[in-house]
Order: sequence, then structure tokens, then C-alpha cells
Amino acid sequence: MNETFDVVVAGAGPVGLMLACELRLGGVDVLVVERLTEPDMTIKAGAINVPTAQAFYRRGLLPDLLEQQNAALERIRTASTYLSPEVTTQRLPFAGHFAGIMLKTSDVDFDDPAFAELGPGAEAVMVAQQGIEAILARRAAALGVQIRRGVELTAFEDDGTGVTLRVGDNTVRADWLVGCDGGRSTVRKQAGFDFPGLDPEITGHQALVEMTGAEQLRPGWNSTDNGIYVNGPMPGRFVTVELDGPPADRTAPVTAAELQASLRAVSGVPVEITAVHSATRFTDNTRQVTDYRNGRVLLAGDAAHVHSPFGGQGLNLGIGDAVNLGWKLAAVVRGDVRETLLDTYTTERHPVGAWVLEWTRAQIPLMRLDQRSRALRGVMTDLLATRDGATAIFKKISGVLHRYDLGAGHGLIGAVTPDIELSDGSRLGAHCTDGRAILLDLNDSEELRAIAAPWSDTVRIVTAKPVAPQELSTLLIRPDGYVAWAADCGAHAGLLEALRRWFGDKS
Repeated sequence: MNETFDVVVAGAGPVGLMLACELRLGGVDVLVVERLTEPDMTIKAGAINVPTAQAFYRRGLLPDLLEQQNAALERIRTASTYLSPEVTTQRLPFAGHFAGIMLKTSDVDFDDPAFAELGPGAEAVMVAQQGIEAILARRAAALGVQIRRGVELTAFEDDGTGVTLRVGDNTVRADWLVGCDGGRSTVRKQAGFDFPGLDPEITGHQALVEMTGAEQLRPGWNSTDNGIYVNGPMPGRFVTVELDGPPADRTAPVTAAELQASLRAVSGVPVEITAVHSATRFTDNTRQVTDYRNGRVLLAGDAAHVHSPFGGQGLNLGIGDAVNLGWKLAAVVRGDVRETLLDTYTTERHPVGAWVLEWTRAQIPLMRLDQRSRALRGVMTDLLATRDGATAIFKKISGVLHRYDLGAGHGLIGAVTPDIELSDGSRLGAHCTDGRAILLDLNDSEELRAIAAPWSDTVRIVTAKPVAPQELSTLLIRPDGYVAWAADCGAHAGLLEALRRWFGDKS
């Protein structure tokens, strides 16, 4: 007899696990399948942005993030090649980079309104991808997600009413399939998604190694006559960027000889690599599917979009996909809403992915070695050394400006919910742990509660006074933390329409 599930998720990386957790919060029976037998420990992203940290905070996972961050900071304090031993997230000398042009933390104006009411989650950003995956694996197990490792999804058929899948030696039936299986996604290829974009022109390496001669390498980001290299912050960790074309074989194992040749070529330093602990090869291949859904098959994370790792946006982009899709797909599975709600997944997330692709593409010309490109890099270096320039770029890469176009109305509609401090000692984000929508009533309105009563199973009403005065009277917050509707001064016009739009018609 075939096994049946509401949703099968292909891929147990951070995106697949985050999606599975969100689906389980929505009451969905979900199976995650992963071809690898163990989590991938290859060196990857070392930090997350504010929306990702806030998403974890809203699910009660801030302590887990802080534990991972504290461990990372301790490693830096004890082993960093060029950072102060007193380093904290507030004292990091650099807030990020654009094409390797560093943004000094001291140049960023953190009094800018974009950084207001972000909540405590915004402080937990120095968490590596492996740490994120470990947190989500524990979370998935606690929620009862079935994860099968060492089995591969090899084939599937969408017949319009569901999807039949070949998983290892078994046949599985699901209402929906979501491909979170990376940049070379089997799901994307077999489902026939269009995947347009630009071919790569660089070869990059990131590695953690043991080597001799490293004392001659300059710390941090360095531009040379042959490319760019990064040395540190941990001993043995480096990145190289060569701009003479893509690798001959992206899939070949990364060897010590290849890494040594690359680092020597770019830096001019005769290092000798004696051991490789972790290594990856990357390019600036940039592609994005035109639609994130094809029938009963959807994509999230790198399966839907690929780009260079510059700026560390890939993990954040995928987590954002998962958080956006999870509650919507769960609502469809439960029968609360029509399938058309899933159309908003593409309309909301595709523009974010397109921005990330453009953001990473824009950095390549600043890395090129010709005289015109170096002149452009000099101009950008001067600009990013100004307070306005550093603040503008950091607001973009930190994610604090991100919002969805959810239509006209109150200025907060489509924005991430401000983490308002409430008079009962809680913060708004602490009320989001169960994955339901929130109707925040700051004026103790019986009329408002009566309007929302039919949605009590999916929309929880929180009645409280704010600690600081607010012009707001009401917020309707989607499960992904974005404002679906808002009103000032006790006005309720539009609330019923918003409830029906996002959570189904209960009349």
C-alpha cells in the first residue's frame, strides 16, 4: 500500500526544514526526504539577516539563535586573525560588504527609523548556516516532522489531484510536492519550470584549511591584479575570486591542489595547503524560475533561484520563501482557502528573488580587473565610506526595508510587523509562536472582536495596551509576520475584507 501525506518536501536543508516546521504548525502531515545521510557541513554562510532572525524569534527560537551566536563569538574571540578579543555583534568593526568593499559599523546610522522596533530577534544575526540547520532539525523533530535521510526522490507525476512520487524503493502519494533540493534541483528539472538567467563568468572558492605561509596573507578582503581574496577571520579560512571564466567542471571534487593554486594565483603568496577541512566552489550563475508553482509542484530556496554568494543573501532568501509559503499551503491543505492563495507566493516572493539576483550581479563589475572597473570601484569605495552611503547599503543588505505589495491602505500594510512592547510585559513577537495569525487590539474593542470571531480557529486576538504611545489601534498580522491590515484611531473599515482575503470566507 502506498504511503500518503499532505505534502512531501524534497530536501532537508534549512529551507526544507523551515518549510516543514511551518507546515506542521498549520496541522499538515508532511514528509521530508533527503538524499544525504547526514547534514551537509560544508563551509557556507556565516550570518543571517534581520527578517530571518525575526522569523525564528516569532517561533520562540531566539534562545537557540543566541546560543549559536555566542558560540560563534567565542570562536572569534579566541581564534580570530584580526578581530578584537572583546568583539560582540555590536562591536564588530564591519557591518557587511558590497563587492568586498567593507561597510564600517561606525559609519552606519542606527538611529535611522528603519531600525526602530525591530525587537530582540534583530540582535541574533551572527549564526552560521550549519547552526540554523541544527536548530531547525531539533524543531522539526519536536513537531513530529517525518524526515527520511539517505533516500532520493527520483521521479514523480502530477495528475492534477495529487502527486505520485518514487522515493527510494517506495511509492508515496501526496497532495503537494515542494522542491527545496538546491540549485541543481531534481524537482525543478522534472517538473519543467522555466529557469532563465545569465551564465557565470567567475570562479570562486571558499575553504577552511591547514596551510603554511599564511602569515604573508593580508587579513580581510583584498583586491589584487589577479582577483580578490579574503583571509580570515578564522585561521585557515579563505575565499578567492578569479574573474577569468567559470570552472571547467562545477561538480568535480574540490582538491587541496586546486585551492592552493587559486590562492597562490590571486594573492601572490606561496602558501602550501596541507589539509582541507571544508571547501566549496561557486560561480556567479544567476537564474530564477518565472513562476514558483507549476500545478501541484512548488519550489523554494535555491531550487527557485541561484546567484553568487556575495552578501550572504541566499540562505535568507530561502528562509523567506519557506515562511511565506508554509502558512499558505497549510491553509489550502486544511480547506480554509482556495488554491488561488498560492498565487500570492509567486507574486510576493519573485520580486524579492529578482532583487537579490540583481544585487549580486551588480557586484561583479566592481570586482573586475580592467581600469574602468577599478575606477568605478574607487568611486563606490568613497561613497560607502560616507554615513549616508553606508547606511543606505546596510539597510538593504540587513533586510530591514523589505515589504510586500499587498495593496493600498495603511502605511504598515505589507511591512514586517513592528515588535511592539505591551503593557503586560510581553512583546508582540512572543504571541506568534503557534503559527496562527494575530489580530492585535490596542483599544479593547468589542466591535473588532465580533468581526473577527468567525476566524477564531486561525486568528488569535491579542488585547493589550502598548507601553509607548501608538497611533495604531489595530494590526492584522499574517502567520509569516507581515501586516495584512492596519488601522488608526479605532477604524475598522477593511478588516472583514482582509480576513476573507487571507484566511477564507467564514460567512
